[in-house]
Amino acid sequence: MEKKNRLTKREYFDKVYRGGKSMANHQFVLYYYPRPQQESFRLGISVSKKLGNAVVRNRIRRVVKEIVRLNRPKFAGGYDFILIARKPVVGLTYQEVEKSILHVFKRASLLARK
Repeated sequence: MEKKNRLTKREYFDKVYRGGKSMANHQFVLYYYPRPQQESFRLGISVSKKLGNAVVRNRIRRVVKEIVRLNRPKFAGGYDFILIARKPVVGLTYQEVEKSILHVFKRASLLARK
């Protein structure tokens, strides 16, 4: 994932948590905050220690980043997103994680129009 598409600082996370809206499914919680002045989106990923050790958490982060990178045109621009992984995501395959991420974005009506 490119640096311009990363949500990095704590203050940005706090702004999304406080002022944004959320949508969830069984595997992920999505927080989103509109930034109409920007044309691209930024993404932050949160994986709790409850999900497993560092190896498991980093694997989940890598898989999510790769899915977002490959599906970048599908996501609406002008938003800050935070994806929070839930416990069921640990046992899922790549395809199931991808389907779940696209599902939560679709529920939030944040997939880009074709």
